[in-house]
Amino acid sequence: MKWQRSRGRVASAGAAAMCAAAAVCAVMALPGQSWAAVGEPSPYVFDPGARRIEGAATTSDARPLDPGATYRDSILPGGKLVYRLNLDATTNAYVSAVAVPQLGTTVAYGDRIKVSLQDRRGGDCSSNDAQFGSAGRFPRPLAAYAYRMIEAGAYSCQEAGPYYVVIERTSDDTSTPEPWELEIRHVSEPGLTTAGGPSEAPSEWPSASPGPAEGAPREREGGTSFFDAQGLADGEWTTRIEPGESLFYKVPVDWGQQLFAGADLGSSDGRGFVTGALTMSLYNPARGLVDSTGAMSYNGKQKTTALDPLPPVAYENRFGSRTGDKEMRFAGWYYLRVSLNPQVGEEFGDKPYGLTVQVNIEGRATAGPGYDGPAGDFAVDGGGEAGGPGGARSDGTMVLVAVGGIGAGTVLVLGLGVWTLLARRRAGRGPGQGPGAGTVEMPAQHTLPTQPTPPQSTPPTQSYGPPSAW
Repeated sequence: MKWQRSRGRVASAGAAAMCAAAAVCAVMALPGQSWAAVGEPSPYVFDPGARRIEGAATTSDARPLDPGATYRDSILPGGKLVYRLNLDATTNAYVSAVAVPQLGTTVAYGDRIKVSLQDRRGGDCSSNDAQFGSAGRFPRPLAAYAYRMIEAGAYSCQEAGPYYVVIERTSDDTSTPEPWELEIRHVSEPGLTTAGGPSEAPSEWPSASPGPAEGAPREREGGTSFFDAQGLADGEWTTRIEPGESLFYKVPVDWGQQLFAGADLGSSDGRGFVTGALTMSLYNPARGLVDSTGAMSYNGKQKTTALDPLPPVAYENRFGSRTGDKEMRFAGWYYLRVSLNPQVGEEFGDKPYGLTVQVNIEGRATAGPGYDGPAGDFAVDGGGEAGGPGGARSDGTMVLVAVGGIGAGTVLVLGLGVWTLLARRRAGRGPGQGPGAGTVEMPAQHTLPTQPTPPQSTPPTQSYGPPSAW
């Protein structure tokens, strides 16, 4: 935003008003920040450190994605975007794409996002997709990932050199043709210090669901995205969710530990019936989809849903054949996304609904596989703040960066005003439900990772997206 300095005399009151207006606009355009009207579901909050990039139509023009970096782009219906990776011969590489349709748009059963990672010969190292399916045909973020994995005895996708990430969008003719915003992340997993080791995935693991959590449920408002997902430990966590909204949480799961998760939607007055009312999905630390619950119907009575039992986290899970089980391949922060169908509001009233999330982390943490470098995203230690990696501070503090022409005092006053607005908005959801509602009580073996400093880049254009889901 460019502001021209007036050449004429401007009254001090007018100058102050213009300065305040400029400050408001500057804060409203802070990268990754989205603003919704009071009472509306919160849009997806993109990583403010994400770099703007334009996917190419061909491999010849593809721009590179750096490891550890997050990017922003957008994709049209039927679109195909290509990016480049420059990989060595020892590191496992993962690239994820979160597609964010706009609120209020129309999506269909088969609308999907697909991510492929290809070698220079055009062969797929891997590919995965995510679609809306039968579990609620309403706009929410979709996430999928692809990877290049170094394997003993493998012949393709093992050499150093250029690789290509291909992101494709499939849309039905009845779907709204607006572009979907993309959040793209490239992360690297180090090789192992010793060759060999387990090469077969376990075939059996505990499948009995744990008993109810001890103690009273605790309040914890969810985040709106992977970036500001709120940390959860063992126990029951309550909040309120609005029709059309998606909430994100993250759970630290170490090597050898097994995660169980479920969600309850509270009862409501009124009569009606909604198919696919509440959906819940689990993603691994590289944002790969692990599992989703089925389409839960709602008739105003309390309902519950839960993920199927998953194997304990183990390096060798990656060698399995079952989709989902093999995504439990590394330690780190696993993400839960819970979404409420907007049709619930049409049938039972546009209001917040009670939501309880149950989390159980079973088993003691064991030693990892022995990486030959820093584990990065694939660890739960590091001694960070209670918000965990990749997220906003758990106390909800907003960090405002002054821009040229805005005085420190103006930014301070504006920051207090924004803080007050957020506080009022959260107060409308119920007491104690903001991101700063209490601290995450972690098991003794867990400390939380330090968030790396985001890369310096040109701030991305402000964009509004829907609540998330799959």
